[in-house]
Amino acid sequence: MSGVEEVDPVGKSGLIRRLYDWIMAWLQTSYGVWVLFLVAVAESSFFPIPPDVFLMALCISLPKRAFRYAAICAAGSVLGGAIGYGLGLGFMETVGSRIIALYGLTDKYEVVQQLYHQYDVWAVGAAGFTPLPYKLFTITAGAFHINFATFLLVSLVSRSARFFLVAALIHRFGAPIRIFIEKYFNILSILFLVLLIGGFALIKVLL
Repeated sequence: MSGVEEVDPVGKSGLIRRLYDWIMAWLQTSYGVWVLFLVAVAESSFFPIPPDVFLMALCISLPKRAFRYAAICAAGSVLGGAIGYGLGLGFMETVGSRIIALYGLTDKYEVVQQLYHQYDVWAVGAAGFTPLPYKLFTITAGAFHINFATFLLVSLVSRSARFFLVAALIHRFGAPIRIFIEKYFNILSILFLVLLIGGFALIKVLL
């Protein structure tokens, strides 16, 4: 799946940076949890910044609530994934394609189509957990008519695994682990995915 790369979450754009800072400021208010939920919803279909950075900020501020924040983030992300699916299913030509083009991912459309032919909905699971652009997969899942119920289930498992991993690390090790997560998250997520696939393969062989 090396043919698809994630967009830099913060990047060099001044607009993106200001948006990032604005959201971080809102996280410090009493509306922080709602902000996290809405960012998670939006990121799964069109928003450029992954919710992980905001999830980490809340988890570090209140480690005892880390798993609650992870659950809220996962719920928002799956809801956003369903919205992305709907955009691809009913509005691919007018909306979905424009979102994909906005992130410079138009040339990846056929790559994703090939991944769906090879791995079906498991391609969504990989995108949901790893740094692959999840929004590209949610929108195209609708466009390619991937089974919606299976799409939701795989999205729930993969997004929950991703966010609960972040919450568990911060809950266990506190603020210092944030630097480690930000530096090595790509490697950690890919390693975890390899182990997960290996586990399914082993179960299939044994059973």
